[in-house]
Amino acid sequence: MAERKIAIRLPHVACEVTAQGVAAVRSEGTPSAIGATHSRALAAGVVTPALTTQNVQEPEALRDAIEQALSAVGGRGQDVIAVLPDSAVRVTILDFDSLPERRQEAEAAVRFRLRKSLPFDIEKAAVSFDAQKTPQGLHVAASIVLHSVLEEYESAFRAAGCSPGVVLPSSLGALGAVDAERPTMLLKVSPDATSVAVVKDGQLLLFRILEGTGAGEPTAERMADDIYPSLVYFQDNYGAGVELLLVSGVHELDEFTSVLSTQTGVRVGELIASSVVPGNLRNDFAGAIGALL
Repeated sequence: MAERKIAIRLPHVACEVTAQGVAAVRSEGTPSAIGATHSRALAAGVVTPALTTQNVQEPEALRDAIEQALSAVGGRGQDVIAVLPDSAVRVTILDFDSLPERRQEAEAAVRFRLRKSLPFDIEKAAVSFDAQKTPQGLHVAASIVLHSVLEEYESAFRAAGCSPGVVLPSSLGALGAVDAERPTMLLKVSPDATSVAVVKDGQLLLFRILEGTGAGEPTAERMADDIYPSLVYFQDNYGAGVELLLVSGVHELDEFTSVLSTQTGVRVGELIASSVVPGNLRNDFAGAIGALL
């Protein structure tokens, strides 16, 4: 598994899996240029995203959906960015004074710090991390997924005739659409959970999953209440307030944006504009789209 900010040449096709469906997206190889998109719905229960239990309940149905979506954008037989549900991956932020220069030793140090904070054995998990220098030391964003869960998804991609060359949780993929020098919050709403992230100058400073918030149609008032602790936490810990709130996963955004801005006092916008990807695909599969931007 690999995070978004890594020094490799990324594939030009991303394919995202959610409990509701699968979408494949192809870029044209230039920034902010999405060339083709295609989605396929999944029946309820085919995929049940979770951190510690089986996710793919019907492997053949998932394989078929991935194959059909990728074929529609010319992605079969290629390396792809596989985008997984946020609920299947734990993302956490750690601070270190320093880390060993050797990657293997640095990973061992990250795993050691994680061992008591996870609901599973860290030795049974894949760990990917990105370390960035700060005036205080090192700021590390780590993604952790059980090997068994990762294999469920990767097997479906391989069976569909492609190679999952890069694997990302959806919200980290979506952050590819955020280019902000000032503190910016991503609010990614889905039926499973709501993801909240704050970035500044390309650095992930806060990440939270708000479980249980996806039940029913989201309202701006409820979202404002849900993210208020994160806004306060960021203000208290970084001495600066969030200046922009980018929303994904809300289809009727105009009224939602107005109310959310009034409730939070933060300017609100859409994560992915309709000029980049028209239709609801940009809301339902922001992880795949952002991974290519």
